[in-house]
Amino acid sequence: MAAVGDIMMGSDFPTAKLPPRGGRDLFAAVAPYLRRADIALGNLEGPLCSEQTPTKEPLAGRRYLFRTPPSYAQNLKDAGLSVLSLANNHAVDFGRAGLEATRQALSGAGLQFSSKKGEIARFDLHGVRVAVIALSYGPPPRSIVFPAQPLQEIERVARDYDLVILSIHAGAEGRGALHVAPGQERFLDEPRGDLVRFAHEAVERGADLVLAHGPHVPRALELYRGRLIAYSLGNFATYGGVSVAGESGYAPLLTVELAADGSFVGGSIDSFRQFRYTGPKPDPKRRALRLMRMLSAADFPESPLVFGEGGRITVKK
Repeated sequence: MAAVGDIMMGSDFPTAKLPPRGGRDLFAAVAPYLRRADIALGNLEGPLCSEQTPTKEPLAGRRYLFRTPPSYAQNLKDAGLSVLSLANNHAVDFGRAGLEATRQALSGAGLQFSSKKGEIARFDLHGVRVAVIALSYGPPPRSIVFPAQPLQEIERVARDYDLVILSIHAGAEGRGALHVAPGQERFLDEPRGDLVRFAHEAVERGADLVLAHGPHVPRALELYRGRLIAYSLGNFATYGGVSVAGESGYAPLLTVELAADGSFVGGSIDSFRQFRYTGPKPDPKRRALRLMRMLSAADFPESPLVFGEGGRITVKK
């Protein structure tokens, strides 16, 4: 399993800020890493559509809207991604019509997806049945702010599948949110969920891998009951529309190997870095790895994860 954080391949609203060559080069440096995985997941932060009517007005410093051409779905496929999360606060920037156009664009490119509407992305790998479910904050359904319904769904799905993987968009935002905060997190006076409690309860209900994003910075990893939890994978490919200053520009690519029963076998963090109006590029200083290793030790000192200098993640014997 390979996983990355937020993806927004450029926007043509309210003015065009799109990459050259239709974005076909955005993932050139990372495609070899994504293509070698059985499943590769990212969070698609914004619709792929041509709808003209936004659902809200942009507000500098507080509210942003994204709209990416539907043709860019092929860039995701060519990069090696296989499933996208659409459960986030930008999926309906252009309403239900924009979200439906996104679904059609992804399906047309041969990509699976999951959103708050209830889709389950399904894979059969080496005889192992895998379900991928996307969740977010905000109103139900599939909101970790209202955890009863999604926890019931996770428990139900775990009875029908060998492995259950969660993609969760939640948590406070920005460079002040590097550390995982206990209890309910908030951003701009909005509840963003108790990510630690929800992740733990989800594992107890049958989730085998929890991959979070939303804070726009990388966060800690934790091993809980033999299952890996990534509390934020940060930004990954956010061309021009999201700040990539400092830690916001660190773009980790997490690879995880799971046993057939869902337990964590091992993994790795490959470090990339973004600059404004670029795609992710290899970071020889391995800033994402170094940051996530430090945060993991600080936030979850009892977790038995060991981070090697080359990025390999193992479990302490």
